[in-house]
Amino acid sequence: MSVLEIAAAIDGPERRPAAPRRSYGLAIAGFVLPVVLAILWEWLVAAGIANGRLMPPPSVVGRTLWGLAASGELLTHAGATLWRVGAGFGLGALAGTMLGAVTGALPVARSLLDPALQALRAIPSIAWVPLFILWLGIFEASKVALIAVGVFFPVYLGVAAAIQGIDRKIVEVGRVFRLSRLAMVRRVLLPAILPAWITALRSGLGLGFMFVVAAEIMGASEGLGYLLVDGQQLGRPDTIIAAIISFAVLGKLADGLLVAITRPFLAWQDTARDKL
Repeated sequence: MSVLEIAAAIDGPERRPAAPRRSYGLAIAGFVLPVVLAILWEWLVAAGIANGRLMPPPSVVGRTLWGLAASGELLTHAGATLWRVGAGFGLGALAGTMLGAVTGALPVARSLLDPALQALRAIPSIAWVPLFILWLGIFEASKVALIAVGVFFPVYLGVAAAIQGIDRKIVEVGRVFRLSRLAMVRRVLLPAILPAWITALRSGLGLGFMFVVAAEIMGASEGLGYLLVDGQQLGRPDTIIAAIISFAVLGKLADGLLVAITRPFLAWQDTARDKL
């Protein structure tokens, strides 16, 4: 038996089976801390130890969420927010991927474009609001543009850094095997940058949910950001917390969907995590 066959016999059968059960257990364990904290706060308010006026107990927030869901308001606000994040994420991710690929692969483009883009990256999100309103009006275009700006920069940085960080040795191996330019891109370069690109997409999606709050605060009539402002103006912290929880749930579901969609593209990886 060869060394490769011995390694496959040792590594192959035993590496995978325990992982799914362990990952499910860890996923369930991730809910333990927030549930314990919620139960503790509910008890503190019920016992009169803590004041639940500014920080309502979970039971009050739950009733508010149920009321919003039963009336259809929660679905309307969540749908508006998801549409804006989806549109902004698509535009920002596309632009960030294209410009990141250009500046990462071409030193001339990097010298010309990267300094200006790095300077723009330092501008706070709220500073774009008056300019986008002036250019695009107060309707959906300005909101989507603001979200796209938030998504653009992490995707751009991730793609550019991944291309610049490609190991020279794997490129030389491709040349030794006389791969064509197209084959080199498909079989060597793309697999090398895919993990970093997907991580950048996840970072961009997270920032998209952050920027949508600023986008919806600047004049929206629906959306979870509008629900936040409405709760603040009416002095209802339970509405504010309900909107925050809705943001957290939608963000987690969107990130999980992105991970599920991109997982097949990383099936070739044999990482240390799989052996733990």
